[in-house]
Amino acid sequence: MRTFVTGGGGFAGTWLCKYLQDQGDQVVAPPLAEMDVTDLGSVRTRLSMAGPEVVYHLAAFTHVGQSWDKPDEVFRINSVGTLNVLEAARSQPTPPRVVIVSSAEVYGKVNPSDVPIDEDVPMRPLTPYAASKVASEYIGIQANLGYGLDVIRVRPFNHIGPGQSPDFAVSALAKRIVEAQHAGTKAISVGNLTPRRDFTDVRDVVRAYRAIATYGESGDVYNVCSGQDMAIGDLVAKLIELCEADISLEVDPKLQRPADTPVLRGDRTKIGKVIGWEPSISLEESLRSVIEFWRTNLK
Repeated sequence: MRTFVTGGGGFAGTWLCKYLQDQGDQVVAPPLAEMDVTDLGSVRTRLSMAGPEVVYHLAAFTHVGQSWDKPDEVFRINSVGTLNVLEAARSQPTPPRVVIVSSAEVYGKVNPSDVPIDEDVPMRPLTPYAASKVASEYIGIQANLGYGLDVIRVRPFNHIGPGQSPDFAVSALAKRIVEAQHAGTKAISVGNLTPRRDFTDVRDVVRAYRAIATYGESGDVYNVCSGQDMAIGDLVAKLIELCEADISLEVDPKLQRPADTPVLRGDRTKIGKVIGWEPSISLEESLRSVIEFWRTNLK
């Protein structure tokens, strides 16, 4: 299969490109220096050169916390970027299937009665990042309904694994614990420990993306999640346990966001029934791999 990946140099994008190649797919993933999704001409040129059957659109501004300070940049990259990818796909002689990678953050302020969250739960975005992803989804819906473009939307919940930037909670926490062990310090700084999140290993997530691209229904949307949630505080405790560390936690107000979605736990019934996907890597195995990544890369 000929594939085209935007955001192929990012965390999930790197793992996706590797998995696609392992499956025998031809992969084109232009680096940011060669293709900016906010530049329609650039996207059209690269897409025309590649002639893909499937486009995986992962390029995005992904830091939820920073989106409060840069809402204009978030919308320019996430929403206008998606519009440009779809316009470029629509202009091809044989338009490809486009898999838009959205986010579970679109569900936002979920009513407790709606947990676990399935794909029919209303989108109530709480952050600028989430709002930009809602906009990108509706741009995809319009392209599918209005132009007949083959578009599928994916809503991944939190994904983790080796190589993730320390801008994200699990990687940041693991890095701080490993650094504290190396330095012999007895405390690390943390933000809000009460939110509960649904974590899936990135290697399972990218496997889901390809399965959705292969078997998903045009115009539909699929959650990618484990179906279980854990409080950030419990996750920190697990990381400390796996590191065999003697470390206490110090809450730092600077690490807290203006607002946090209290609980995000997905329902993966639909992807299981329609696609036949389920996660295969345990949370403990994922956490061990993140710890090992930082132990190796901080030496």
